[in-house]
Amino acid sequence: MKKLILTIALALSAAVVSAQNYIVVNSEKIFKSVAAYNTAIAELDKLAEQYQKQVDEKFKEVETLYNSYQGQKASLNAATRQTFEDVIIQKEEEAGKFQESLFGNDGELMKQRVQRIKPIQERVFAAIEAYAKSVGADLVLDSSNNPTLLYKAERVERTQQIIDRLK
Repeated sequence: MKKLILTIALALSAAVVSAQNYIVVNSEKIFKSVAAYNTAIAELDKLAEQYQKQVDEKFKEVETLYNSYQGQKASLNAATRQTFEDVIIQKEEEAGKFQESLFGNDGELMKQRVQRIKPIQERVFAAIEAYAKSVGADLVLDSSNNPTLLYKAERVERTQQIIDRLK
């Protein structure tokens, strides 16, 4: 009985899937075809590099302070050692917070990314949606970086059409 129900369920789901009209696009290829996206990514990479240099400087200060402390540690009394250690810990925490303020989920780099990339994403997604509606697609699958997409027929690939619409 269970086999019969399973067979019927599989047959019905296969019929539903075959009745669906779907297309496949490669969003990565589409994004890379948009000049504004490439420019924004290059600017964000440059900004990330600048931010990383600033973070590295903060941590280098901590390292210099720590090395200085290690060199003087034997000649310092307990109170001075504790003060030195507290300063090092405080500087390290400040450097970590600074790094988080630049690279964290709510950091400056993420804010810049949202500001620069989101309008482009909205434009690309609108073009995909418009194209899907124009060809009567019920479903759009993204084949970029998707390890679960095992096969696609070239006849359902619509990446180039979306790129053409964006131009």
